[in-house]
Amino acid sequence: MPDLKSLVMDALKTVNDPELDRDLVSLNMIKGVDTAGGAVTVHVELTTPACPLKDRIRGDVAAKVGAIPGVTGVTVEFTAQVRAVPRSTGALSGVKHVVAVASGKGGVGKSTVAANLALALALDGAKVGLMDLDVMGPSIPLIVGVQGMFPEAGPDGRAIPIQRLGLSVMSWGFFLPAQEAMVVRGPILAGVVGRFLNDVSWGELDYMIIDLPPGTGDIQLTLCQQMPLSGAVVVTTPQDVALLVATKAISMFAKLNTPVLGVIENMSRFICPHCSGATDIFGHGGAKDAAVRMNLPFLGEIPLDAAIRFAENDGVPIVKAQPDSLQAKAFRDAARAIAARISIRAMGGDTMDRVLAKSRTLFRGAPAAAP
Repeated sequence: MPDLKSLVMDALKTVNDPELDRDLVSLNMIKGVDTAGGAVTVHVELTTPACPLKDRIRGDVAAKVGAIPGVTGVTVEFTAQVRAVPRSTGALSGVKHVVAVASGKGGVGKSTVAANLALALALDGAKVGLMDLDVMGPSIPLIVGVQGMFPEAGPDGRAIPIQRLGLSVMSWGFFLPAQEAMVVRGPILAGVVGRFLNDVSWGELDYMIIDLPPGTGDIQLTLCQQMPLSGAVVVTTPQDVALLVATKAISMFAKLNTPVLGVIENMSRFICPHCSGATDIFGHGGAKDAAVRMNLPFLGEIPLDAAIRFAENDGVPIVKAQPDSLQAKAFRDAARAIAARISIRAMGGDTMDRVLAKSRTLFRGAPAAAP
């Protein structure tokens, strides 16, 4: 008769990762099984610390293993190891995944979303960098509370990111007086991208979140051509004009062979703090409808709430300042959905071609980007 450990391993072969639709054993996610006295402990290594389905995996493992005769109890312990997609470039060689946060136009809260997504991933246990490439309006230093700081240079002469709230932060705002405008032509902007990719000592990171400038210009083109991205997240508000230009941003990424991981609707609706009634100031649901139409994942709705503004004005984004709030939950859910999409691709569950095909649904026959 097989010993208890063998029976447990056989049972675990019937437990699938819900996102990858493969069993935990074949995915090499089982890192140990202890069976002393019939009390079974299963050590599961997740593909991201921000796994949105951790509780489901715990329940499935407990149910399957707990049904084995002789098992008196089941404990599931989690660790996480973010799986990387191999890259041929030397830029950001220690960074496993690079995610651009983009918008078709300004004023949709893209930088707020980028900062909260980065911090949500960090709070879940990931090593995260936050790169502010919105050089015309760098607001990340204010949002994460590092305004007025200046990065030091390491022994190799490269800049060392500012450490704040568990994030490694670099922004053009560190090098520009707060009231001074950035007036430059396209080639200079391309140079800024190269400096942030190659002349900053980012170290080993699970995720790099990049806050792009709004629109479809030089920085977006340069970044996508110099750095193979794990994907892009497009932020929009619900009204028609924002959705129109968000569609242009999605079209740009399709032309640049960059997968769109999903769409976030920011400022989705206002919930009155007195009567709890909902008011759709900018509309509601437009981003979800657009995502469905373009066959892209919809990553969630971020409510319009003054608490988000108060928190970032204090230099502590809402996911850290008020972690139990509905606003923080919306950001955390979106961040975990992004991490899940990245894991699926890294584990081979969704190939680059399939992801790009989704992004190109509305843009078949679009001309390629200029070299």
